[in-house]
Amino acid sequence: MNFVIDGIRYFVETCGKGHPLLVLHGFTGDHSTWTPFYKQWAQHSTLYALDIVGHGKTDSPADVEDYQILRAAEDLHRFLEQNQIEKTDVLGYSMGGRLALTFAIQYPEKVRRLILESASPGLETAEERHERVQKDEQLALFIRNEGIEAFVEYWENIPLFASQKLLSTEKQRELRRQRLTNLPHGLANSLLGMGTGSQPSWWEQLGKLPNSTLLITGSIDKKFCMIAEQMRAKMKNAKWITVENCGHAIHVEKPEKFGTIVSEFLSNL
Repeated sequence: MNFVIDGIRYFVETCGKGHPLLVLHGFTGDHSTWTPFYKQWAQHSTLYALDIVGHGKTDSPADVEDYQILRAAEDLHRFLEQNQIEKTDVLGYSMGGRLALTFAIQYPEKVRRLILESASPGLETAEERHERVQKDEQLALFIRNEGIEAFVEYWENIPLFASQKLLSTEKQRELRRQRLTNLPHGLANSLLGMGTGSQPSWWEQLGKLPNSTLLITGSIDKKFCMIAEQMRAKMKNAKWITVENCGHAIHVEKPEKFGTIVSEFLSNL
């Protein structure tokens, strides 16, 4: 299905019966990130798998302002309002996790349970944010100048995804095929508008979150394990699970384990 907010056409795939579950993919991903889990999660939830602006079948507007994370969170709120959804569970991976957290902080009354996979509240200091913005600007320029194929080749080989080299050849090809469906200017603008450096820092807001929250990280992903540990210490009602022998994308590397963790968290009320 499609919905339009301020001229931007969003794509969302829905299935299942039960309490609403909004699922948000990572940078370069799309709604198909969650397809392997539809059958399992649809038993207890009504899934809404949305393509974030600049990704998949959702529009990729020219104006970077349309990609700001606060604007994206507001659009999620308006989607829920349009569909008369009073309260939803929200699951987000990496970039989608930052958006999920932003949404929960801006609209806590709309969130029942929050699941953050390899996600961050942003950078704490202005210096860190400035440095990251510069790096994201350089990468956005690379995408625009070199094209989607060159960027995907680069992206697949960054250290964050090193453990994905252990996946089957077919699975790696499947990930590449999906990434290549994105538009260069959509990904570039996403980096500029929704990158870790450009978003607000939510560290000081974590203690105010009333929602029951699950943090999931992979044991190989030391950076995000450290972030999750620091987040849990600041949050009132958070649980942290680390999946052994797994990197940044737990849902890709250990899908059966990941699917079960999510189902158990959402079903254990």
